Amino acid sequence: MVTSNHVVTTNHRVLLVRLPCNPIFPIGPIYLADHLHKQFPALPQQILDLAAVPVLDVERMLAEAVEVFRPTLLVFSWRDIQIYAPVDGRSGNPLQNSFEVFYSRNPLKRLRGAIGGLGLMRAFYGELWRNLRLVKLGLRRARRHHPEARAVIGGGAVSVFYEQLGRKLPAGTVVSVGEGEPLLEKLIRGDSIAADRCFVAGEPPRPGLIHEQPGGMEKTACDYGYIASIWPQLDWYLDGGDFYVGVQTKRGCPHNCCYCVYTVVEGKAVRVNPVAEVIDEMRQLYARGVRGFWFTDAQFIPARRYIEDAKELLRAILAEGWDDIRWAAYIRADNLDAELAELMVATGMSYFEIGITSGSQELVRKMRMGYNLRTVLENCRLLARAGFREQVSVNYSFNVIDERPETIRQTVAYHRELERIFGADKVEPAIFFIGLQPHTHLEQYGFEQGLIRPGYNPMSMLPWTARKMLWNPEPMGSTFGRICLEAFDRNPADFGRTVMDLLERDYGLAPLEEALHAPVEGRKALATARR
Repeated sequence: MVTSNHVVTTNHRVLLVRLPCNPIFPIGPIYLADHLHKQFPALPQQILDLAAVPVLDVERMLAEAVEVFRPTLLVFSWRDIQIYAPVDGRSGNPLQNSFEVFYSRNPLKRLRGAIGGLGLMRAFYGELWRNLRLVKLGLRRARRHHPEARAVIGGGAVSVFYEQLGRKLPAGTVVSVGEGEPLLEKLIRGDSIAADRCFVAGEPPRPGLIHEQPGGMEKTACDYGYIASIWPQLDWYLDGGDFYVGVQTKRGCPHNCCYCVYTVVEGKAVRVNPVAEVIDEMRQLYARGVRGFWFTDAQFIPARRYIEDAKELLRAILAEGWDDIRWAAYIRADNLDAELAELMVATGMSYFEIGITSGSQELVRKMRMGYNLRTVLENCRLLARAGFREQVSVNYSFNVIDERPETIRQTVAYHRELERIFGADKVEPAIFFIGLQPHTHLEQYGFEQGLIRPGYNPMSMLPWTARKMLWNPEPMGSTFGRICLEAFDRNPADFGRTVMDLLERDYGLAPLEEALHAPVEGRKALATARR
């Protein structure tokens, strides 16, 4: 374990607050607290996870925590904001509600969608205003005891929407983009933060802040003995036994997928954590009863050059003798070989997600996904031969760019091949429509095509903005709207498979070889989009 000899010469007290969200294991605040403890062992810290308390109690819990702990530095973690998704949440199903309003020919369904949409708007803006209110409440209470108290806010939502949020936060709040460990370390030491990926609310962020690359840091095993001492809610996650507990094995993503912000938030340089440190962290969690692990990397195997790193980790897991664990991750299935497939099965991989986006190699190329669909199929066959018999979630993002009947037929054909490999009952098609996010290549494409204009508000839920943010442009937008509405009517509990069946009914199947072949000629689309 690496620690610093630096002695805290101030009387800082750090309260890390995870703002309300879905109760996913809060690995971000945990890693921040662990890093600060290693640098400043005497620094008093406490973690408050507002995702693990009833929503009606969050303001009272925060106020009480501040009154008792009296922090000088409040660190708020804001996980997510944008709500476009094909699943229930935030008072309803945003995809179904929006499609009913935009595409249904039935007036009663349009009315139902509108009412549901109003409920979603109320929930969305209510959460936005509540979280901003929590930041102000915590800071105001802290300054009763320490007039110099300061707030820092970061997390996934902040890193994406920092320009919009910065105008709503209390003046002087430090807004962190991307990794927060180096920034918090400097704030505790009293060093300048001018060069860090951050800005101060009330002042404009410097241009291109999101595209600055994070500095490197060596990640050591999280000290869960210490975390348990400052976070009484830890057992709330562990006692149930059915949670995947997050463990990070690397940071960064080298790819340029057109709609994704990972590569700008985490940086393009992949930084692999030492295997011994990852195993040490898993060993601590295993001793506390954890048997389900989620490797929280942007991609568990981001490129072929990291195959050996993955093998080294999985061999180390085998050496521990953990024959009762299960693990899951996002993987790029183009980055496998036979030995890695066997190691994945032998170590207990029980579920994985692959975001192929489309089953058409032509569209994969145009969306800058950077993989070969033929290789993905070959490697899925390796997994099946190695004995993988668990669930696979295949993420499809229809109509991102240049979708048309030919590419729909290709995607259905590709999906049927995945079903032949793993079994139709094991392959779950997750149907997404991209929520347009700032700082992506897709946003730039939207500007160039006149679909959105500079200065738009990506956090808006107003209907005329939401229709553009939920990316489903014409000429195929109405087609997908109709198909999805029929799938919701027929079998909402198995929405993804129903969508695939309806697409096959209406468009048929292309020859598989057609799906795997990308013509050299064609529309330039995102391949020539400029940043």
